[in-house]
This record gives sequence, C-alpha cells and structure tokens, in this order.
Amino acid sequence: MRVPDSHLPHGLAQASSTSSKTEAILPIIQKMESADSSERKWACVAVSNLIQNDPSTRRLLQGKNVVGALIARLTDSEEEVVIEAMGSLRNLCIDGGYDICAEMYNKNILVPLKTFIPKISSTLEQFLQTPKSAPENALKVVYEFADNVITALWCLSETSNKALNAINAIRLAPFLMSFLASREQLPIAPIVAAAQCLYVLTDDNDPAINDVRADAGYISCLFDIVRSVHHDMKVNGKAKERDQRSITISVLAAGILRNISPLPPPVAASFVDIDKDIVLPLLQPVITSVSLPDTSNNVQALVSQQASIPQTEKSSLKSTPKFDHKSPIEIELERLESCLRTVQLALEILTGTCATLPDPGLNVDEAESDDNEENDDKEEAEVMEDMDIDMSTINDKSGMEQSETVPLLPPLVPALLALAQPTSLSFPPLASISVHPPTTSALSGIHVSALECLNNIFLSLARVRNTSISSDKEAGQRVWKDVWSALSVVGPEFGMGQERRREMWEISVGVLWGIGNVWKGSLAPDVNEVNLLTQFCNASSDSQTRVKCIGTLECLAQHPDSIDSNRIISEYLLSFLPTGTSSEVGIEPVLQSVSAIIDIYSDEMLPYDVNFRQGRYLNRLASSIDGMKKLVKTIDRRKPGGRVLRLRGEEIRDNLIAFVEYRKNLKL
Repeated sequence: MRVPDSHLPHGLAQASSTSSKTEAILPIIQKMESADSSERKWACVAVSNLIQNDPSTRRLLQGKNVVGALIARLTDSEEEVVIEAMGSLRNLCIDGGYDICAEMYNKNILVPLKTFIPKISSTLEQFLQTPKSAPENALKVVYEFADNVITALWCLSETSNKALNAINAIRLAPFLMSFLASREQLPIAPIVAAAQCLYVLTDDNDPAINDVRADAGYISCLFDIVRSVHHDMKVNGKAKERDQRSITISVLAAGILRNISPLPPPVAASFVDIDKDIVLPLLQPVITSVSLPDTSNNVQALVSQQASIPQTEKSSLKSTPKFDHKSPIEIELERLESCLRTVQLALEILTGTCATLPDPGLNVDEAESDDNEENDDKEEAEVMEDMDIDMSTINDKSGMEQSETVPLLPPLVPALLALAQPTSLSFPPLASISVHPPTTSALSGIHVSALECLNNIFLSLARVRNTSISSDKEAGQRVWKDVWSALSVVGPEFGMGQERRREMWEISVGVLWGIGNVWKGSLAPDVNEVNLLTQFCNASSDSQTRVKCIGTLECLAQHPDSIDSNRIISEYLLSFLPTGTSSEVGIEPVLQSVSAIIDIYSDEMLPYDVNFRQGRYLNRLASSIDGMKKLVKTIDRRKPGGRVLRLRGEEIRDNLIAFVEYRKNLKL
C-alpha cells in the first residue's frame, strides 16, 4: 500500500471525522451517474484528485461504492469517461492496496479489462507500423490508458489466488512482452508498468513462468534490456527521469530472469548463472546509488516549501478539476519516491540471491574446480556464438569484485546495513501521520527489505561454518552494533499505524540470531540488549519471533567471560521448561529453550558452567522430562509442518534425557 491507512480508526464515521473533504463526496458519486458526459468525466477525475495521499477520503469514497461506480464507467458510451475512470481505478489500486483490489475483483473489473487488451494491442501495432498516422495527443491517450490498464492488472494479480488464476487465464505474457520488445519506440511509463506486471506474474507462478520460458525471443529481449543498461549505467543519483526509469526496467528484467530460472537448456543463456552474472553485478550499484538520509531531508524540505505556497485554487464542485498538471515540487517528490521504489525492488530481488551466496570457505579441490570451469566456459562460448545475445557486457563486472575471490559478502553487507538505518521520515510519528506518506512507506520498505537480505546472508553463513569470517571478531561486533543502532532508532513502542516498527524488530531479531551463530562465543552480551530481547519475546504472540529471540539469547549466553549475563539468560530460558501437557508460550519456543540450555552447558569446562551447578539446573531439567514427553506427544503430525515439528520434538526430548544422564554421571 503506497499510502498506508492503518493509523485510522475503523468505520465510516471515524473516516469522515478525519477527512477534510467530506462535503465533496456525495456530489461526486451523484455526478458519476449524470446524463451529461462532461459531468461523468469530471467525477472520475475528481476521485483521483481527492484521494491523493489522503487515506481518510479514500475510505469515505470506498464506503460510498466509488469502486462499483467507476467500474460501471468502464463501459461508458463516451471514450473520455472510460479513460478517466480507468485512471482513477489505477490510482485507487496503488494507494489503496489489497482491500480495494479485492473489492475490484469481486465487482468483476476483469470483464472490461479483458476487452481492453486486444484493443490496446491492435492500436499500438497500428501506431508502430505507421507512427505518423496518429496525432500526438491520440498517442499520449493510448499510452496512458495502456499504463493504467497494465498497472491495475499488476495490482490485481497480487490480491488473491482467485484473482491471479483469473489473470493467468488471460495469458498476458505476449501482451506485456510486446511493450518490452518495442521499448525504443514507446514512452517509458507503459514499459515500466509492463515489466512490473510481468515481474509480479512470474513470481512463483508456473503459468506465467512457462509462457515466458517457452519463447526464446522473450528471454533474448530480457537479456538485452539488462545488457544495455548494465553497459552504460552510471548511477549517480542525478539521472534524468528516462535514465532512472530505464534502470527500473533493467532491475525488473533481472528479477523476471531470476523468477523464470533455470532457463530451459535449448536456450544458450541457460549457461548463465543468473545470480552471479546478472543480479549481483546489476543490482549492487543500484542499492548503493541513494543516500536515505539525504533523500529524507530533501523530501521534508520540499514538503515545507510546498506548504508555504499559497493555495490560490481552492477545490470546488464548480471548478474544473486538474488532470496531470503537476507542480515542479510534486514532480520532484515523485522522482525521489521512484528512486526509492527502485532500490526497494532491487532489495526484494536480492533477498533470494542473498540466501544462495556462494560460500568462500567451501573446501573444493582447486584443480578439479578449475578444470570444470574451463570446460563449462568452452561449452558456453560455443553456444553463445550462435545466439543473438552479447553476453560480454553482462559478464563484465566493471569495478565489481570477481566471483572467484572471497568478498561477495563484504561489499553487500555494509551497503545493506546502511539501508537498514532509519531516517527521520522512515516511520510516522507515534501520535500523528507522516508529512509525506509515500516516502515514509518507501523508506520503511527499504529498511525491511535490507534486513531480510541480511537475515538470509547470515543464516546462509551460519549453516556452513566459515572460520575466516567467524575468526574476525571485530567484524561481528560491528555488524551486531549496526543492527542494534537501527533498532534504537525504531524504538520499542508499537501502536496503530506503526506496524513497520514491529516488523523491523521481528526481522532484526532473525538477523541478530544469524550474526550470533556466525560469531558464537565472541559477542559479549549487553544488559540492556538482553532485557530488550526478553521483553520483546514476552510481548510477541508469534512463535517464530519468540524462537528467534531465544536463539539470539542462546548465542549471547555462550560468551565465556560473561558469567552474570549467562545466569540471567539461562534463568529466563529455564522459565520455558514444560510442566504439563500444554504450553502457553507455544511448543516451538519451549523446544528452542530446552535445546538452547543443552547447547549452552554442553561443555562443563567453560567458566560460566558455575551457574549450572550453583543454580541446580540439573534438577530442574530432570524434573521437566515428563512434561517434555507429554508436550511432544501433543504435536499433531497431520497438521501442516506437524511431521517435521514432531521429529524435532522427539530429537530434543531424547537429547534432554541423554544430557541429564550425562551431567549426572559427571557428579560435579
């Protein structure tokens, strides 16, 4: 949702009290049904004007069935009314999010949308064949209409499985690819919309994936987009609008290629490692191209400047509503938001790549590896000669570290940590709304996506121990401090409209757990951090979040010299021990806590083992065995994930029994 509205109380009465445009709503709805086509057109345009960055008014319009009224206008006898109705529906999709899109789908918006697609295709084909045959104004109208239709389809496809299945049945891939294939002859806006729609449709959606994979021409086109932008892209934050949006298209093309990979063998590009050769070289410069603090400051300055301009044109029902006449300030705000959205998109694509980053510590036979790579290169080169794709510029990493060296990780991690740091505009104030909701939404989205990338990187590193990284204790401490620095700005207060603050904490705890596992034993626990983790764990109702908190505390407890902190953490973990057949804190947190205690005290020679003996932890663990047995029996294998959870529960139960026996035999 571009303009979040979760800070608003539910109910039309509450929305009415927070909107300054209540009186304009009813006349607009009435004029939507007017016999005068100019009034119907006016009403459609007025909707877009009223909802701009105004969730309260959007809710009011929703309550008056503005969606149904606008969908009815898509079959209007006057073409201009249809065009303006489509524009307003598109804006509602973007600003309103899932709820409005679901309402549109339920009110059969796809019926008229399907009829527009062949009309747009035939008109574009005619324009492309004889570009001078149509007046410039007519071209502009068709291109904007195509942009609006495609954007609505993109938003609808993210709404529900029902909507996605219905859109799959339309088979949009050829229609969307036609825009990308003709990108040199078309305006940039509908091309971006087509690429965005195709990116969403190919995200874990086999029908669309198969449609793109089945046509070598489509794959060649996508590679060509990536290649051309990657070759001449100089990201400096001052790119012209066309350049910035061209970068967005290339990012989307890389995302589509990643979505449809592995590419089918008959395609020569199937030899290309999409993550290593496409995604990382292209997207790393994108995520380092923007300074979030600078952008935040620029937006606030522009908003202040805008507020100081006297409002000479007051909105009235008698005046003609503005169409797309935006002030220089509005245009610059949109440009800044577009840059942020491109970075957010790049991070979303990188999230999957970060989970599969090649581990530099794998012990692979060097000679065998070199031989295999040489053979692969020869085979790839032979096929590339016969294919109309110039891969040289894609594989040219121009300033990037080569993949054979270790530091795929070091360049990414600092960039991601920088993007995770909140700015003054990243979240709405606790007691009010943001001065510019779209920018706030984009900034917080970037922070969340950056943390998700970090989460995947450190989980990946924790799975395969890498001594060269884990031995660099200073690096671990720096990363740890940077994550906590971000959390200190987010703060522990959550409320209505502050969902992103909570999300930041939930993902950050996962990042901390990953860092803790990579540098286990070398991170000295801070009392305040331990307290915040335990408080967040207690306050969370989500089992997985509690598991992450417990896992992070487990890592901190294993710092050999922090005896007091070890005792505090252990006492907290022991409070999760099962006493009966059910657990109020959830089965998975209990299992994680028991596993953590076993792991912490598996080496009785460590300095903090004194806590285990003095606190009589052995007796407490022994008395929990019956409760543990009963708890494991309650895990239903038939439920989703139940079989895996039951196996884990049985393993931890057996480990607990063996651990108690082992510690008893030590007689310490």
